Amino acid sequence: MRSRRSILAVPASNPRFLEKAQTLPADEVFLDLEDSVAPLAKEEARGNAVTALREGDWSGKTVAVRVNDLTTQWTYRDVIEVVEGAGDRLDCLIMPKVQDPTEVVWLDTLLTQIEKTMGYEVGRIGIEAQIENARGLVNVDAIAGSSPRLEALVFGPADFMASINMRTLVVGEQPPGYTEGDAYHYILMRLLMAARSHDLQVIDGPYLQIKDVEGYRRVAARAAALGFDGKWVLHPLQVDAANEVFSPSQEDYDHAELILEAYEHYTTVERRGAVMLGDEMIDEASRKMALVVAAKGRAAGLGRTKTFTP
Repeated sequence: MRSRRSILAVPASNPRFLEKAQTLPADEVFLDLEDSVAPLAKEEARGNAVTALREGDWSGKTVAVRVNDLTTQWTYRDVIEVVEGAGDRLDCLIMPKVQDPTEVVWLDTLLTQIEKTMGYEVGRIGIEAQIENARGLVNVDAIAGSSPRLEALVFGPADFMASINMRTLVVGEQPPGYTEGDAYHYILMRLLMAARSHDLQVIDGPYLQIKDVEGYRRVAARAAALGFDGKWVLHPLQVDAANEVFSPSQEDYDHAELILEAYEHYTTVERRGAVMLGDEMIDEASRKMALVVAAKGRAAGLGRTKTFTP
């Protein structure tokens, strides 16, 4: 899967921001046509997105475009103009406010039609579905299984909080008066279960206090601890924090690689299924856990500093 530790949102209405985003170490950048673009600037933003995709240097990044939600008059033109204009430079489309699997099916069908018309590889462009209200969360299992193009589920906290009448104006923090536990735990776990049951990635949404990097780091660590793959970033200050939080430590990465190497040795050479690695017993379950950590470490570019000796 693509590495999505940090996903940088950039308004497509701002050419200067689009240029700056190409220089930042975010795993993914998405050019936004939705909430960060004023209604009267939507059409111009489409053109900016196509130009940035065709002329920009997005080397080493996943590049996506967030279209407008399907209840608006802009969505079909967003998809057609962006994909016809720069589909060969595009990795994914992000569909916001997904409430029903038929919305993803619609996008999949339209993408297939455009790809066939333009001579693109059919099915190459992926989809990320943003869950932003109660109905979307209730239908998330069906949404997660709606298309083979689907690569990730994304939590959209601000619209979600409004949809359930959560009494707060601060996105990313606990609502005032909620003093026990985590008000978002059920939502995050629900998204996580739906994503993993369909082999998808799952991404936490933005933290709007953009200059509070420690606050961002704290909230990101909550999602990372549950198993989320990454988090949106709204400001360059947040990029390094996301990449760090959603990467394993060097110590954990080394340990995971040692488990994999030791388990391979003992099960094939000595033909034992449960063995000791130092003071730790390892078995098939240990191997599965180590695979996860090792994969994240490799995606983050970590190198081994320890080797296994039988």
